[in-house]
Amino acid sequence: MAIELRQQLRLTQQLVMTPQLQQAIKLLQLSRLELLDAINEELQENPLLDEGVQEEAPSEAQSSQKEDFSSPADQSQLLKPVTIEEKARDDFDWTNYMGEYNTPGPSYSGGDEERDIPKYENILSRPESLSNHLKWQLLLSDFTPDEENVGALIIGNLNPDGYLQAGVEEMAEMGDTSPDFVEKVLVKMQTFDPVGVCARDLKECLLIQAKHLDITDPIFFAIIESHLKHLENKNYKVIAKDLNIGLNDVIACVDVIARMEPKPGRQFNDEESQYISPDIFVYKVGDEFVIVLNDDGMPKLRISQFYKDTISKSNENISDNTREYIQNKLKSAIWLIRSIHQRQRTIYKVMESIVRHQREFLEKGIGSLKPMVLRDVAEDIGMHESTISRVTTNKYAHTPQGILELKFFFSSSINRIYGDAIASASVKDKIRQIVQSEDVVRPYSDRKIVSMLAKSNIHIARRTVAKYREVLGVLSSSKRKHFKRT
Repeated sequence: MAIELRQQLRLTQQLVMTPQLQQAIKLLQLSRLELLDAINEELQENPLLDEGVQEEAPSEAQSSQKEDFSSPADQSQLLKPVTIEEKARDDFDWTNYMGEYNTPGPSYSGGDEERDIPKYENILSRPESLSNHLKWQLLLSDFTPDEENVGALIIGNLNPDGYLQAGVEEMAEMGDTSPDFVEKVLVKMQTFDPVGVCARDLKECLLIQAKHLDITDPIFFAIIESHLKHLENKNYKVIAKDLNIGLNDVIACVDVIARMEPKPGRQFNDEESQYISPDIFVYKVGDEFVIVLNDDGMPKLRISQFYKDTISKSNENISDNTREYIQNKLKSAIWLIRSIHQRQRTIYKVMESIVRHQREFLEKGIGSLKPMVLRDVAEDIGMHESTISRVTTNKYAHTPQGILELKFFFSSSINRIYGDAIASASVKDKIRQIVQSEDVVRPYSDRKIVSMLAKSNIHIARRTVAKYREVLGVLSSSKRKHFKRT
């Protein structure tokens, strides 16, 4: 069989992801804080982008040219979907197009209020870390320079909970000293605040706290040293039988141990709180729900006036390379502005559909949450499920029921014999209410919870109750049980 080269002409169709379309999809799935970072980065890289400044007192001529979206009719015009072209034509009129997307919005004047000056009480100091707290005590203690070096080495090998992660021999090798000397310094540092810090395990941590409380009962120390596993599983009868004591004596010791701190270093947790900035607000005004996009702090992007004039005028002094560079940056800037506008419109439409589906939940609470999947919203607003998934990821809404992630509104359904299906989130909330109302001495088992849910026309298996209980962070009935002394 001979090998030869041939040329063939085929006509095929395929989906091409242009850079502009990829940018629009990327912006769609970003959270609000990530979007702000992306915009600020683009402002630094693209000279044609400029952050618009709102005028305090616009003239009448300028006000007539601005887009006023205060009325509902204008708002609907703002939220009207815009189809993004895959490729811009070379003969496109960029001058008129730039004017459409660079009209400043309505301005707001706050009067004489000083908004730029921060309040003194709003200036927060950095919380003290566990390492700094221990170093402060180390320097105030009567330690020799060699002991201070070993003490700093011990502090450097503590985890956030205050437990020592390195062995004595290992630290002795790192500090070029003897293990006995390291053990001596370690015993001194185990008297530092918080009580129980620098312990090697939970047993040693509890023993340090017991000595600090001046507890001398040998039964107390025997329970900590030999029966921590039974203590975790609340096998108090086994402990009483092994130590040959009464059950009331075991419960008395357990009540004291339960008040101890198993993680002494967590009160110095230096992790900064992650504050949620909602992307959208949902308010109830009368009998209707009003949806408002959160544009607070969002830069008002526009094309730089200097480069706009450069493109509009035929300047012969500009080289071809410079003009091509400006044209490319201009297209990139316009696509960014359009992508952000499209992102805001899509979020609005998705939230509008969610409000229509979950109106009872917004009015009454978690018990009225309806089962809903991405397909329901996708069919309602005429978009693909993948788009709805991107919109609802890392997006939050401020609702009458609190600040919720948009993913929260989507939950699987559980069929009932009578009536409509119920959302799995509502079933979890009912399980939580049942556990909160139970008698701590006789907590409900999973099988008992199943029978109680069946009375509410919710029929699920025992393993499903166990799965939902683990998701809620609820322990089993044997570990929830409280013992009382007789």
